[in-house]
Amino acid sequence: MTGTVINVVAVIIGSLLGMFFGERLPDKLKQTVVNGMGLFTGAIGLKMFFSTNEALIVLGALLIGAILGEWLQIEDRIAALGAWLEKRFGGGTGDDTSSRFVRGFLAASLLYCTGPMAILGSIQDGLVGNYELLAIKSVLDGFISIAFASTLGIGVMFSILPVFAYQGSISLAAGWLNSVLTDAMITEMTATGGVILFGLALSSLLEIKKIRVGNYLPALVVAPIIVYVMSLFPK
Repeated sequence: MTGTVINVVAVIIGSLLGMFFGERLPDKLKQTVVNGMGLFTGAIGLKMFFSTNEALIVLGALLIGAILGEWLQIEDRIAALGAWLEKRFGGGTGDDTSSRFVRGFLAASLLYCTGPMAILGSIQDGLVGNYELLAIKSVLDGFISIAFASTLGIGVMFSILPVFAYQGSISLAAGWLNSVLTDAMITEMTATGGVILFGLALSSLLEIKKIRVGNYLPALVVAPIIVYVMSLFPK
């Protein structure tokens, strides 16, 4: 759990720095910074997707994951949590302020939790106490938080809640996951996460098209299951 704690602290510090300096930055500059983060996030997502060995597995995982996500209303539940946190701690009164809080919470939560570093780093941390990978992720997340929070505000900082719950759970279950997840499963899970990150860039950061990205999260679980099922029927 040490790596997860370091990650949470990095996000908090980055968010506070972003909010402090954000008030001193012109709106056009802040928007340009977020757009830059959107382009970077989209590029990282594409890079992750290109690691796939079988694109149809990713497609199947996304389709099944979307059905499950819509059924479970994951996006709405995350947004509701963000709205509750904003009402409880954010101090915002206008619709624009509330929307910005929820947008920051959603974007940061998905970005920090979707990726191979969060999974592999948490497994290493929980299994052998090696938190080097999560330490690297913490530095990246800290700098990203500065950029996000300068425009999207305190909602970014509250992303520490899903980060702690997600990475902490993986660390606690590290022994079991390490014996279950194969390299092929992790590869397709990573590729699926890349598509989700690309969707996050289009929707929340670049604001090109509204996509209910949160509802695709079950695809991260579906992808390794598909890999396992296919391994039962070798070519």
